[in-house]
Amino acid sequence: MSEPQQVNNHDGPVFHGPASGNVFAWNNDNVTLNQQNNTSVAPGFEALAQLVTDLRRRLPDAGLADRDREDADAAAQEVLAEITGPDAPEPGRLRRALNGLKGALAPVATGAAAGATVGAQEWAQEAIRGLTGLL
Repeated sequence: MSEPQQVNNHDGPVFHGPASGNVFAWNNDNVTLNQQNNTSVAPGFEALAQLVTDLRRRLPDAGLADRDREDADAAAQEVLAEITGPDAPEPGRLRRALNGLKGALAPVATGAAAGATVGAQEWAQEAIRGLTGLL
């Protein structure tokens, strides 16, 4: 005789990992979902938050390869998460995230990134100086 097969019938989403902070709707014809993330920047880190937010906005035009751009964006998100979290920013974690972001921008700043233009090179150099001066 054959072994009985296990059949899973799911009537909704199935998560195989953390799904914190997400909003879902299913089996709806008309639905409106709203989510607010009211995070505030830790005092004294406002200029860094502004610089990193602007940097993330300009990353697609920096001339980085997709993978490098994704790494730079992930490092920028880590910086923002550290300075907008519920706890005071932990200096070591913030320093490591900033170093990752500066490292991701280095190929553009030095002109080593294949698609980097002169304007992008100057922008990356200025971003690295700004990131260095704010911590």
